[in-house]
Amino acid sequence: MVADLVGRNVDLIVAGGPLPALAAKNATSTIPIVFTSGEDPVSAGLVASFPRPGGNLTGFGILTRELAPKRFELLSELVPRVGVFALLLNPNYPTTAAVARDAQEAAHSKGVQLHILKASTESEIEAAFTTLLQLHAGALIVDADPFFVSRREQLVALTAHYAVPAIYETPESAAAGGLISYGPSITTVYRQEGIYAGKILNGAKPADLPVQQPTTFELVVNLKTAKALGLTVPPSILARADEVIE
Repeated sequence: MVADLVGRNVDLIVAGGPLPALAAKNATSTIPIVFTSGEDPVSAGLVASFPRPGGNLTGFGILTRELAPKRFELLSELVPRVGVFALLLNPNYPTTAAVARDAQEAAHSKGVQLHILKASTESEIEAAFTTLLQLHAGALIVDADPFFVSRREQLVALTAHYAVPAIYETPESAAAGGLISYGPSITTVYRQEGIYAGKILNGAKPADLPVQQPTTFELVVNLKTAKALGLTVPPSILARADEVIE
């Protein structure tokens, strides 16, 4: 797909995710690229540094790995009696190993068990929930991964069917019936991407535009789902919520 874009000699490429961004970088050193990456863009080899990206790429890092322990903390606060948690990861995503390690450390500090489930296809998601039941996991953290975002409806339906409290990255998941979500404002990130694209199309160079990280984070709680699960959302979470769905 990137080769096709380069062959058309487009003026700009916008790449969502570290893998598309790397593919774009490997395909062209001249066409400007604006990326969004859940992986550290420096360690991923996309840019030289945040303030001085260099080359033909710039964009936004969205702290996928850094927020995984925070999601675990929020979920454990919501279901304090649960002693066994599960974390759903896509094994093909670059941050998977690091996210699993950080989440395990957070679970260890809380004195609870955390099982790692992996899925990269629709059928593997179904199988992961079967495993979750076998492990007697009482709550689920869904990793911030583009594939899981694309399977939002399936995941929300499965957590409802199996009555499993789950936390997601995007507010759209909570709006679709998920229990709780916490993550950067993706709408804000994409708006900033558009601003960067406009600047570049007006003559700015990617090398002169620093890579940014999100400053706005959204906590959304779905009280309807909490009631269906028989959960009482603590006032401490409600007080911090940016949106409460009733």
